[in-house]
Amino acid sequence: SECNQHVSRLKRGKQQENDLQARIDQIFNHLERLEILASKEPPNRRQNAKLRVDQLKYDVQHLRTALQNFQHRRYTREAQEREREELMSRTFTTNDADTSIPIDETLQFNSNLHNAHRNMDDLLGSGSSILNGLRDQRSTLKGTHKKMLDVANMLGLSNTVMRLIERRATQDKFIMIGGMLVTCVFMFLVIRYLG
Repeated sequence: SECNQHVSRLKRGKQQENDLQARIDQIFNHLERLEILASKEPPNRRQNAKLRVDQLKYDVQHLRTALQNFQHRRYTREAQEREREELMSRTFTTNDADTSIPIDETLQFNSNLHNAHRNMDDLLGSGSSILNGLRDQRSTLKGTHKKMLDVANMLGLSNTVMRLIERRATQDKFIMIGGMLVTCVFMFLVIRYLG
Protein backbone atom coordinates (compact mmCIF):
# COMPACT_ATOMS: atom_id res chain seq x y z
CA SER A 1 0.00 0.00 0.00
CA GLU A 2 2.78 2.43 0.98
CA CYS A 3 4.71 1.44 -2.17
CA ASN A 4 1.64 2.17 -4.32
CA GLN A 5 1.28 5.60 -2.71
CA HIS A 6 4.95 6.31 -3.41
CA VAL A 7 4.55 5.28 -7.08
CA SER A 8 1.42 7.41 -7.52
CA ARG A 9 3.20 10.37 -5.91
CA LEU A 10 6.12 9.92 -8.34
CA LYS A 11 3.69 9.78 -11.30
CA ARG A 12 2.00 12.99 -10.13
CA GLY A 13 5.41 14.68 -9.72
CA LYS A 14 6.47 13.69 -13.24
CA GLN A 15 3.15 14.94 -14.62
CA GLN A 16 3.67 18.28 -12.82
CA GLU A 17 7.21 18.52 -14.24
CA ASN A 18 5.88 17.85 -17.75
CA ASP A 19 3.18 20.51 -17.27
CA LEU A 20 5.80 22.98 -16.03
CA GLN A 21 8.07 22.19 -19.01
CA ALA A 22 5.16 22.74 -21.42
CA ARG A 23 4.31 26.08 -19.77
CA ILE A 24 7.92 27.24 -19.95
CA ASP A 25 8.04 26.36 -23.66
CA GLN A 26 4.76 28.22 -24.18
CA ILE A 27 6.18 31.29 -22.38
CA PHE A 28 9.25 31.14 -24.62
CA ASN A 29 7.00 31.18 -27.70
CA HIS A 30 5.09 34.16 -26.31
CA LEU A 31 8.38 35.95 -25.59
CA GLU A 32 9.51 35.49 -29.19
CA ARG A 33 6.28 37.11 -30.38
CA LEU A 34 6.73 39.83 -27.76
CA GLU A 35 10.25 40.46 -29.05
CA ILE A 36 8.86 41.00 -32.56
CA LEU A 37 6.27 43.41 -31.16
CA ALA A 38 8.97 45.24 -29.17
CA SER A 39 10.98 45.79 -32.36
CA LYS A 40 7.91 47.53 -33.85
CA GLU A 41 7.64 50.00 -30.94
CA PRO A 42 8.46 53.70 -31.52
CA PRO A 43 12.21 54.41 -31.33
CA ASN A 44 11.98 56.21 -27.99
CA ARG A 45 10.32 53.16 -26.32
CA ARG A 46 11.95 50.36 -28.33
CA GLN A 47 15.13 50.09 -26.20
CA ASN A 48 13.17 49.93 -22.94
CA ALA A 49 10.77 47.31 -24.33
CA LYS A 50 13.67 45.20 -25.65
CA LEU A 51 15.38 45.35 -22.25
CA ARG A 52 12.21 44.12 -20.55
CA VAL A 53 11.80 41.24 -23.01
CA ASP A 54 15.47 40.27 -22.55
CA GLN A 55 15.01 40.29 -18.76
CA LEU A 56 11.93 38.06 -19.08
CA LYS A 57 13.86 35.71 -21.38
CA TYR A 58 16.67 35.53 -18.85
CA ASP A 59 14.22 34.76 -16.01
CA VAL A 60 12.46 32.03 -18.02
CA GLN A 61 15.81 30.53 -19.04
CA HIS A 62 16.77 30.52 -15.36
CA LEU A 63 13.53 28.66 -14.55
CA ARG A 64 14.19 26.17 -17.35
CA THR A 65 17.73 25.54 -16.04
CA ALA A 66 16.41 25.07 -12.49
CA LEU A 67 13.83 22.56 -13.74
CA GLN A 68 16.48 20.66 -15.71
CA ASN A 69 18.75 20.56 -12.64
CA PHE A 70 15.84 19.29 -10.54
CA GLN A 71 15.04 16.61 -13.12
CA HIS A 72 18.69 15.59 -13.33
CA ARG A 73 18.88 15.25 -9.53
CA ARG A 74 15.66 13.23 -9.51
CA TYR A 75 16.90 10.94 -12.30
CA THR A 76 20.19 10.50 -10.46
CA ARG A 77 18.38 9.74 -7.20
CA GLU A 78 16.07 7.21 -8.91
CA ALA A 79 19.05 5.53 -10.60
CA GLN A 80 20.85 5.33 -7.26
CA GLU A 81 17.78 3.84 -5.62
CA ARG A 82 17.48 1.25 -8.42
CA GLU A 83 21.16 0.37 -8.10
CA ARG A 84 20.82 0.11 -4.33
CA GLU A 85 17.82 -2.19 -4.71
CA GLU A 86 19.72 -4.33 -7.23
CA LEU A 87 22.73 -4.41 -4.95
CA MET A 88 20.65 -5.39 -1.93
CA SER A 89 18.80 -8.12 -3.84
CA ARG A 90 21.94 -9.58 -5.43
CA THR A 91 23.50 -12.65 -3.89
CA PHE A 92 27.27 -12.62 -3.95
CA THR A 93 29.39 -15.73 -4.24
CA THR A 94 33.13 -16.13 -4.00
CA ASN A 95 33.42 -16.74 -7.74
CA ASP A 96 31.21 -13.80 -8.79
CA ALA A 97 33.30 -11.67 -11.16
CA ASP A 98 30.88 -8.74 -11.36
CA THR A 99 31.16 -7.43 -7.80
CA SER A 100 32.28 -3.88 -8.63
CA ILE A 101 30.04 -1.02 -7.52
CA PRO A 102 29.65 1.79 -10.05
CA ILE A 103 31.09 5.19 -9.09
CA ASP A 104 28.55 7.57 -7.68
CA GLU A 105 27.39 10.15 -10.23
CA THR A 106 27.29 12.76 -7.49
CA LEU A 107 31.10 12.78 -7.50
CA GLN A 108 31.08 13.60 -11.23
CA PHE A 109 28.43 16.27 -10.68
CA ASN A 110 30.53 17.75 -7.86
CA SER A 111 33.61 17.78 -10.11
CA ASN A 112 31.64 19.53 -12.87
CA LEU A 113 30.38 22.06 -10.35
CA HIS A 114 33.94 22.80 -9.19
CA ASN A 115 35.05 23.25 -12.81
CA ALA A 116 32.16 25.62 -13.48
CA HIS A 117 33.04 27.55 -10.30
CA ARG A 118 36.68 27.82 -11.38
CA ASN A 119 35.65 28.97 -14.87
CA MET A 120 33.37 31.62 -13.35
CA ASP A 121 36.28 32.82 -11.18
CA ASP A 122 38.49 33.06 -14.28
CA LEU A 123 35.73 34.94 -16.11
CA LEU A 124 35.31 37.37 -13.22
CA GLY A 125 39.08 37.87 -13.05
CA SER A 126 39.33 38.64 -16.76
CA GLY A 127 36.32 40.97 -16.47
CA SER A 128 38.02 42.78 -13.58
CA SER A 129 41.25 43.19 -15.57
CA ILE A 130 39.27 44.51 -18.56
CA LEU A 131 37.51 46.98 -16.26
CA ASN A 132 40.85 48.15 -14.85
CA GLY A 133 42.18 48.56 -18.39
CA LEU A 134 39.15 50.64 -19.32
CA ARG A 135 39.69 52.82 -16.24
CA ASP A 136 43.33 53.36 -17.23
CA GLN A 137 42.27 54.26 -20.77
CA ARG A 138 39.68 56.65 -19.37
CA SER A 139 42.30 58.47 -17.27
CA THR A 140 44.65 58.58 -20.29
CA LEU A 141 41.86 59.99 -22.48
CA LYS A 142 41.05 62.56 -19.80
CA GLY A 143 44.69 63.70 -19.77
CA THR A 144 44.75 63.86 -23.57
CA HIS A 145 41.49 65.81 -23.61
CA LYS A 146 42.92 68.32 -21.10
CA LYS A 147 46.06 68.76 -23.21
CA MET A 148 43.96 69.26 -26.33
CA LEU A 149 41.91 71.92 -24.54
CA ASP A 150 45.13 73.64 -23.43
CA VAL A 151 46.45 73.58 -27.01
CA ALA A 152 43.10 74.85 -28.29
CA ASN A 153 43.19 77.68 -25.76
CA MET A 154 46.76 78.54 -26.79
CA LEU A 155 45.71 78.49 -30.45
CA GLY A 156 42.77 80.70 -29.62
CA LEU A 157 45.13 83.11 -27.86
CA SER A 158 47.50 82.99 -30.83
CA ASN A 159 44.60 83.76 -33.19
CA THR A 160 43.67 86.76 -31.06
CA VAL A 161 47.26 88.03 -31.08
CA MET A 162 47.49 87.56 -34.87
CA ARG A 163 44.28 89.51 -35.38
CA LEU A 164 45.61 92.33 -33.21
CA ILE A 165 48.87 92.38 -35.20
CA GLU A 166 47.00 92.46 -38.51
CA ARG A 167 44.78 95.28 -37.25
CA ARG A 168 47.84 97.23 -36.07
CA ALA A 169 49.58 96.67 -39.42
CA THR A 170 46.50 97.97 -41.24
CA GLN A 171 46.39 101.02 -38.95
CA ASP A 172 50.14 101.64 -39.50
CA LYS A 173 49.62 101.45 -43.28
CA PHE A 174 46.83 104.05 -43.12
CA ILE A 175 48.99 106.30 -40.89
CA MET A 176 51.92 105.99 -43.33
CA ILE A 177 49.73 106.78 -46.35
CA GLY A 178 48.19 109.71 -44.47
CA GLY A 179 51.63 110.99 -43.48
CA MET A 180 52.87 110.71 -47.06
CA LEU A 181 49.83 112.63 -48.33
CA VAL A 182 50.29 115.35 -45.73
CA THR A 183 54.01 115.61 -46.61
CA CYS A 184 53.22 115.80 -50.35
CA VAL A 185 50.61 118.52 -49.76
CA PHE A 186 53.04 120.45 -47.52
CA MET A 187 55.81 120.19 -50.13
CA PHE A 188 53.38 121.28 -52.87
CA LEU A 189 52.32 124.30 -50.84
CA VAL A 190 55.95 125.20 -50.05
CA ILE A 191 57.01 124.99 -53.71
CA ARG A 192 53.94 126.88 -54.89
CA TYR A 193 54.05 129.79 -52.49
CA LEU A 194 57.75 130.02 -51.76
CA GLY A 195 59.11 129.03 -55.14
